[in-house]
Amino acid sequence: MVTKARSTPRREDSLSRDRIIDASIELLDSSGEGGLTFRALSERLATGPGAIYWHIAHKSDLLTAASDTIIARTVAATVVGATPQATIRALALGMFDAIDAHPWVGSALASAPGQLPIVRIVEGIGQQVHAMGVPDRQQWAAVSALLSYILGVGGQNAANSQFARTQGIHRADFLQGLSTAWSQLDAAEYPFARSLAGQMRTHDDRADFLAGIDFILSGIASQQSRLAKNVVTT
Repeated sequence: MVTKARSTPRREDSLSRDRIIDASIELLDSSGEGGLTFRALSERLATGPGAIYWHIAHKSDLLTAASDTIIARTVAATVVGATPQATIRALALGMFDAIDAHPWVGSALASAPGQLPIVRIVEGIGQQVHAMGVPDRQQWAAVSALLSYILGVGGQNAANSQFARTQGIHRADFLQGLSTAWSQLDAAEYPFARSLAGQMRTHDDRADFLAGIDFILSGIASQQSRLAKNVVTT
């Protein structure tokens, strides 16, 4: 009896979009955006570029998908706080840590305005802003302020950390040098910057970041209070 030879599944049949994205994240974390090429990805996955193109058409799509995976994990891991404000703080800090761990995420998000990764963050913040009782017409302004702060400060912090790593600079040494340089500024021209010189040695980036979030949340609450008073007086 003639038996049929068992066929070997094609490699691309077992290659999922999720596997490609996970491999892309590994490459991005180790080599940055410049290290993410379809050739490098093919070598890591032991497959041909064609199998990858079947799932992902362009590098920009791959970057967006990789950043979306990071954002989705971060949002899913956010612990809902006792108040909307506490939840926003937790989400913001989760984003800060995620961008710090994956420095390429900041630029990837900047290159994908309005796409799903951003939508996830907007939705996470927006639901809490709504729960705070912010009027519909003012919700976008509140969300936009928080979003811009989170991405801006988080991205700058990640860029600073990445620069320090590539230059072999230790954070303590960098802050000490910054403190020394600021302390030597002209007291008449830069009185405020000079007054901060001592704080530069020991300041905590995460604590500073959360303090900024609290300032924004306090501003939102203050505006809500003013609006409520105006309603009562009118």
